[in-house]
Amino acid sequence: METITKKLIPAVFIITAVATAIFLSRGQISKLLFKPKPVLPEKVAEKNQKNVLEIIAQNLQIPWEIAFLPDGDLLVTERPGALKRIGANGNTFNIEGVRHIGEGGLLGMALHPEFPQNRWLYLYFTTETKNGLKNRVERYRLEENSLQEKKTIIDNIPGAKYHDGGRIAFGPDGNLYITTGDANNSKLAQDLNSLAGKILRLKDNGLIPADNPFGNTVWSYGHRNPQGLAWDDERRLWATEHGRSGLLSGLDEFNLIEKGANYGWPIIQGDEKRDGMRSPIIQSGPDKTWAPAGAVYFNGSIFFAGLRGESIYQTEISGNSILTPPAAHLTGEFGRLRNIKIGKDGFFYIITSNTDGRGELRPEDDKIIRLNPNIFK
Repeated sequence: METITKKLIPAVFIITAVATAIFLSRGQISKLLFKPKPVLPEKVAEKNQKNVLEIIAQNLQIPWEIAFLPDGDLLVTERPGALKRIGANGNTFNIEGVRHIGEGGLLGMALHPEFPQNRWLYLYFTTETKNGLKNRVERYRLEENSLQEKKTIIDNIPGAKYHDGGRIAFGPDGNLYITTGDANNSKLAQDLNSLAGKILRLKDNGLIPADNPFGNTVWSYGHRNPQGLAWDDERRLWATEHGRSGLLSGLDEFNLIEKGANYGWPIIQGDEKRDGMRSPIIQSGPDKTWAPAGAVYFNGSIFFAGLRGESIYQTEISGNSILTPPAAHLTGEFGRLRNIKIGKDGFFYIITSNTDGRGELRPEDDKIIRLNPNIFK
């Protein structure tokens, strides 16, 4: 009996040790074998009974822009300087020269209209130069595991800790449109010799189109900090723009952008008028702040993301006017919202921006959220 007991003691010890190890590591094993799905906010979960909403990426660092690759993968820029590929062919590219400070860093991104053939990718970012902060747009050829053939499309755009603009997009005319902020120097917005406080228009190689209104890169001017561009089905360009900030926050703008037009900053704000200057089609008023960012056109409406407003805003348009004031969706459900795009699947893709130091962090922030447009009906 004593011999049997002696033989059993090592076995019991081994079994106990293994059981203890399993118990202590059960959380890790659970994570590996049963990866939890992100939890949706309660109100959103109620709307999600037909699986119209899904979190497809999380734990991102101040994501700013997304683009859709032909193979179904996503590209996302992160303001600290990383370009991430999300999907079957995941990869991360660290963009050389990015200076992340305040609102500056790696911002806008656009794929060339003929991307499947030429693989050209465009990035807008803030960089440090001997003359201070500047913004620039560079073009790359995107290969599977590298960015090749770097080319500067435009540089020396005034930069600052705040008001760097940053949205870039190809219009239906095949030209590249670029939003720039006033770089905390409001008088530059009225200076046609400065690239600050403008919407710029360039050919895909950086040359100036012959029909630009001032013989330079400027398409429109008098902007404070525009961050959203969207063309409707009649090829009209609409833009969102941040109004004043600080204690006098408000007067955010939604503008119809026309060739050579002056949108008034800093001389007029809100519904103020001045000869030769355009007032916004609609503005938030002095007591409300949208902090509008990325925008997209869909089924007769412009949808745009709101940072401080923590909403997706929808305004129905007709011709050169709006039919409905902005209606707010998903308010507060995901916090600050940076951008909204339409994917190749016809779904909306929304970027949160809670890791930028101005939002309330939620678990696994920041995120990319995919949702069916029908959720807004």
